[in-house]
Amino acid sequence: MPSAHKELNLVSRALAPATPWRWITERGLRVETGTTTLARYHAVLAAGLVEVESVIPADGSLLIVLHPGAAPSAALQALLSAELPPPVTPQRSVHAIPVVYGGAVGEDLAAIAEAAGLSVAAAIALHCSVEYDVMFLGFQPGFAYLHGTPAVLQQPRLARPRTQVGAGSLALGGGYTGIYPAAGPGGWHLVGRVEVSLFDPRRDPPALLQPGDRVRFVPQ
Repeated sequence: MPSAHKELNLVSRALAPATPWRWITERGLRVETGTTTLARYHAVLAAGLVEVESVIPADGSLLIVLHPGAAPSAALQALLSAELPPPVTPQRSVHAIPVVYGGAVGEDLAAIAEAAGLSVAAAIALHCSVEYDVMFLGFQPGFAYLHGTPAVLQQPRLARPRTQVGAGSLALGGGYTGIYPAAGPGGWHLVGRVEVSLFDPRRDPPALLQPGDRVRFVPQ
């Protein structure tokens, strides 16, 4: 058993039951975070712990990757076991993203509006009335899961995903809104299109939207 595992196992009882965790490979620690994901993510980043190589938020969890041979420090154990993370107020970028809604680029919008009992114009206005939180990235490089979709507009994933969705497509899936950075298959409902570069490997960081950022959509 790797030494990092041994050290954490010795102190596992110090971790609060409300924050369960498990090892993912020999260096990854998956922590169940529920609604505190972003707060814990920023708390671990702000701590600047020498044993932490990277912190990756997901839907209700964090993946904490340790440097090779490193073990979780007492400070990391405290962050994971805290009922609530220490107060952290990171600077948050707000992105205003223009959107062309409906028509050929948002073919599911009319059906979503009808199901919600709204006109298309009212559905667009409602979707644009919210400032969305970037919760985590996944699926494609630069694909951000945006939390805040009004409940009346939320839709389950398509029963049969499309084999091809255009780059820049704005879509709704479950409680999230997302933008496809690149063309490819997709199972969310299409409501519009944006002309924003969401991922560029020449940028630092390559992904335009980062966890903790906020997004508001501007209809064109």
